[in-house]
Amino acid sequence: MAEIQLLGMTHYPPFAGRDEFMSGIHHRMLADPDVPAEAKDPANWPADQQAEWGSDGGKASAPVHRAALIAGFDRVRAALERFDPEVVIVFGDDQYENFTEDLIPAYSVLAYPDRTVHPYRTRIGRAVPSYWADEPEDHAVTIKGRPDVARHIAGALLDRGFDIAYAYRPLHDEQLAHAFLNTVLFLDHRRGGFPWPMVPMPINCYGSKVIAAQGGWKPFGETLELDPPSPAPWRLMDLGGATARVLADSPWRVSIIASSSWSHAFLVDHQWRLRPDTPADRTLYEAMVAGDYDTWAKTTTDAVVHAGQQEVLNWFALLGAARELGAALSWSEFVETWIFNSNKVFAEWEPAR
Repeated sequence: MAEIQLLGMTHYPPFAGRDEFMSGIHHRMLADPDVPAEAKDPANWPADQQAEWGSDGGKASAPVHRAALIAGFDRVRAALERFDPEVVIVFGDDQYENFTEDLIPAYSVLAYPDRTVHPYRTRIGRAVPSYWADEPEDHAVTIKGRPDVARHIAGALLDRGFDIAYAYRPLHDEQLAHAFLNTVLFLDHRRGGFPWPMVPMPINCYGSKVIAAQGGWKPFGETLELDPPSPAPWRLMDLGGATARVLADSPWRVSIIASSSWSHAFLVDHQWRLRPDTPADRTLYEAMVAGDYDTWAKTTTDAVVHAGQQEVLNWFALLGAARELGAALSWSEFVETWIFNSNKVFAEWEPAR
């Protein structure tokens, strides 16, 4: 049986910008004319949100949040270095990047060879000055691939009844969807290199809004023609479990990473998109720490959408892998925020043998 390492992290895009821009999404929500004035008034916010917002729109709080993220990235990076996998599998969302109107697979595996990508030429691009200020606009990163491993995963999952899509080259995004690109960039934020080959496994996390809102949001007053939903949480747990079993029976030493933040404020309509759904996140987090997989498996798609937890579907796949392998959680951290769009979770399980 191969050794399997399980890790969880965030790929929060504003980390790539400088501190003064980290609360930019919150500022954009406040600018929505259909959000009521009383909801925008900081005097009506929870005390913790008022404190994090402060008198400068969150600028002073940004270094504190960044430090917590750096600590998480460094710990996940250290775990990777200790384990030194032959390949890294990443469950991440494709947010209207590579998959758009002509094809939306429920989940897929990308059998890409080594690729050179340009982080500042993505759909998101360098909209604000970069955290890595000395890197030019044409900065290039080589990301190693393992198409043989990807093909093996796809074939074995198809044999097990999972109708997974696969691809050998990009469809629309010649760089790499930010969930996967940021995983590499952030784990290499000290720019020492990322030596491990990666196999991306995109999940359609945005479901009903992946085309309707282009994987993001539209103003409150705009009516959306909703798309079909994402795969059910329980199905993604089964997918993660099956993927882990396939890899456990392989000859490779593998790390599996779920890459995403948790509830996203811009998806939490019942809170006027001004804060994450922290109670819903805490429920899942506490269940994860307790090894309570039933709570995760019983979570419905409607509950995920209501809480703005669409990207947590990546973690449902990871939790399914942990359940399948009987892996023990060795460390986790919940990074709570009120104004930086999303709560972040980092986690590490003892390698399963």
